[in-house]
Amino acid sequence: MARYLFIESRDPYDSADSPHFLEMVKGVGMRNGGATLFLVQNGVLAARDGALHSERYGDLARSGVNVLADSFSLRERAIGTVADGVRQAEIDNLVDLLMEPGTKAVWH
Repeated sequence: MARYLFIESRDPYDSADSPHFLEMVKGVGMRNGGATLFLVQNGVLAARDGALHSERYGDLARSGVNVLADSFSLRERAIGTVADGVRQAEIDNLVDLLMEPGTKAVWH
């Protein structure tokens, strides 16, 4: 079975299609028994605890999506605490996920 890895580098504050992307991630995660969403660059902005849109990540995690945020991107944007459902990860983890056989990656 294919594994789905979604990479979000845009933030929902300036990218109007970000909510639609997250809905797609949730749908795939629910149908396939899980998926991974990896937040990088400005994609981590909404992962800040208490940020507008941060509740979406908890909702994704409850639906079976593994939500990871790049620790370097978080540090660069002075984000110390992430929202419920989000775990910090290193970019090395993203490379490992990409290299797993059968992984289907979608970058937004």
